[in-house]
Amino acid sequence: MPPNFASPDSNAIPVHVIEANALKSWCDGQEDRVAAWVKSAGFKAGLGAMLMIPDEDGALLMVLAGYGDAHARQRGRFHLAQVAAALPEGTYSLEGLDATLRAEEALGWLLAGYAFDRYAEQSRATARLTPPEGVDIARVEAMAAGEMLTRDLINTPAEDMGPNALEAACRDLAQAHGADIAVTAGDDLMTENFPLIHTVGRASDEAPRLIDMSWGDEGPRLTLVGKGVCFDTGGLNLKPGSSMGLMKKDMGGAATVLGLAQMIMALGLKLRLRVLIPAVENAVAGNAFRPGDIFTSRKGLSVEINNTDAEGRLVLADALSLGEEDAPDLMVSMATLTGAARVALGPDIAPYYTDADADAAALEQASRAVADPVWRLPFHAPYEAMIEPGIADLDNAPKGGFAGSITAALFLRRFAGEARYMHFDIYGWTPSAAPARPKGGVGMGARALLMALPGLLNL
Repeated sequence: MPPNFASPDSNAIPVHVIEANALKSWCDGQEDRVAAWVKSAGFKAGLGAMLMIPDEDGALLMVLAGYGDAHARQRGRFHLAQVAAALPEGTYSLEGLDATLRAEEALGWLLAGYAFDRYAEQSRATARLTPPEGVDIARVEAMAAGEMLTRDLINTPAEDMGPNALEAACRDLAQAHGADIAVTAGDDLMTENFPLIHTVGRASDEAPRLIDMSWGDEGPRLTLVGKGVCFDTGGLNLKPGSSMGLMKKDMGGAATVLGLAQMIMALGLKLRLRVLIPAVENAVAGNAFRPGDIFTSRKGLSVEINNTDAEGRLVLADALSLGEEDAPDLMVSMATLTGAARVALGPDIAPYYTDADADAAALEQASRAVADPVWRLPFHAPYEAMIEPGIADLDNAPKGGFAGSITAALFLRRFAGEARYMHFDIYGWTPSAAPARPKGGVGMGARALLMALPGLLNL
C-alpha cells in the first residue's frame, strides 16, 4: 500500500501534542474526568510519551502525545512517529502542533508505516493520519514513497538485488512514470566506451551495465548519478568478513537517486531528468582486475589501480563523463563511497561537496525543513596531488589514509568536468532503530535535494 494520508475524517481521534511545560494549562482546560485520568496515569508529556484516554463507554476518546521541550527535540527527529507506531489501528488527527513542525511530523508518521517484509512477516504501524492543515500533501506523500523505495532496494540482499534485479527495478520505475530507459551491458560497455564500468564488473556472473533513464521534456536539465555496486567483496583486495557483511548496501547511491527520481516524477516537476546508474558486482574470479593495473577511462584519463576495493569511484567516473557530455544544468552523484565519511560524520549526516556557496546555502536551508541533515565538506584543491601517482593520470586509492572522502570527491570531480556538480558520500544505513527509521537501509540527502531544487534550478 502506498504511504498515503487518510481522507479528512470528522470522526478522527485527536492526538493532542503537548509540550511538558504546557501540560498543566492544557489539563486546566479539560473536564475534570480527563484531567484526573492524566494525573492518575502519571503522564508528564515527556518527549515520545503517549497516553490514551477513553470516553465514559471505554472507547478511545483522545490521545496525548508528549513533546518534551526544545532541548530534548534537538536530539532526534520524527518524534511523533514513536506515537504513531504504538497506536491501535484507526484514523487520527494532530492537534496543537506548531505549523512549522507539521510537515516533518506528518512525514515521520507515514514513514512509521514502513517495514521490510519480503522474507518474513513484520509488524508495522497501522494508525492512519489525516493531513495536518497547511501541509503539502502531495509532496509529503511523494517523499515517503521515494524513501520507502530506497529502503526496499537497499534492504534486499544481493542474491535478489544484483545488477539484473537493479535494472528491473529501474524499468519498473520508468514504466510507472512514462520514462525512457536504455541499458548498455556486458562487452557492449567496451564497444560504447565505458571501460571502467566493464573492468569493475567483469568478474561477476551477472554482466555489468550502465542504466540510463530519462524523463521530462521541458525545463532545466538535472542528471543524477548513483553508485550501483550491488555487492562489494573488495575484489582481489578482499574485504575481511566483518567489513563485507553490509555490502548489500553498496548500491545505496543508486537506491537513493531512484528514490529521489520517484519523488521528482510523482510531483511532475518541470525539469528534464536523467538518471545514470552503473550497476555491477565487484566479484573475485580469474578475470578480476588487479592492483597495479592501469586503465584508460571514458574521459581519456588513465587510472592506476592501487586497491580493487576502491571500485565505486571507477564506475562513477565513466557515468559522470557521460553525464557531462549532455551539458546538464546540475549533476549530482550519490554513493556509499568511503569509510572516511562515516568516521567523520557518523551514520545520520550526509556529507556533500560543491564548489558553489549559493548551492550549499540552498541545500542546507532545505535540509532543515525536511529533517534530512547534510554537512558540507571541501573540494580541497591542495590535495589534488594525492590522487596523482605519476605513472598514470590518477590513483584510485592514495596511500597514507589521509582525507579519504575528500580525495575520492576530488577524483570524481575530474570526471564531472565543467558541469555544475554536487557529490554526496552517504552511508545508506541506520545501525540502530530510531523513530520512523528502523534498522536497515535508509535514504540520505534525497529530501534535502528535492526541497532545494526550486532554488538550485530556478523552477
